[in-house]
Amino acid sequence: MVLRSTSCIIGLVVLLVTYKNFSLLILLMFFILIHCYILFLGGHYTYAEVPFFDWLKDTFELSRNNYDKVGHFVQGFVPAMITRELFIRKSVISNKSFFNFIIVSICLAISAAYEWIEWWVSLSTGEGGDAFLGTQGYIWDTQSDMLLATIGAICMLVFLSKRHDKAISNLT
Repeated sequence: MVLRSTSCIIGLVVLLVTYKNFSLLILLMFFILIHCYILFLGGHYTYAEVPFFDWLKDTFELSRNNYDKVGHFVQGFVPAMITRELFIRKSVISNKSFFNFIIVSICLAISAAYEWIEWWVSLSTGEGGDAFLGTQGYIWDTQSDMLLATIGAICMLVFLSKRHDKAISNLT
């Protein structure tokens, strides 16, 4: 939980330090704020015990509290938007034919790296590892987390690329 909250605080410091030289779009900062809220809420309750998702679990007789899946979806969605904005505004990629593929690949790499960090923390904490991971007995938790991050990145590209392009073009 501390790891997730710390990443929000580090992100906030980066945004504050770079604001004058390279301020991000309000649209992107809005999604970063939502992502931070999701992380803080999950850190406060632990991802396996967020009350509304406990209610959903009980009401629909689900096998687990799926709040962490929302977090992993957003873990793909928001970095896709950040990467996209940086790549467009800094002209990182001149050949646009693989543009979306590269963005999704970066988001999947971020998700996989985060799963490695979770695995390492779980191994180093011993018995508390399962509580930290929040797998709730689901053997495919890591794979489904990375899948949801990938789906989040693809959804961002499909549903917000045009709006994002328009907002970026309004900067000039």
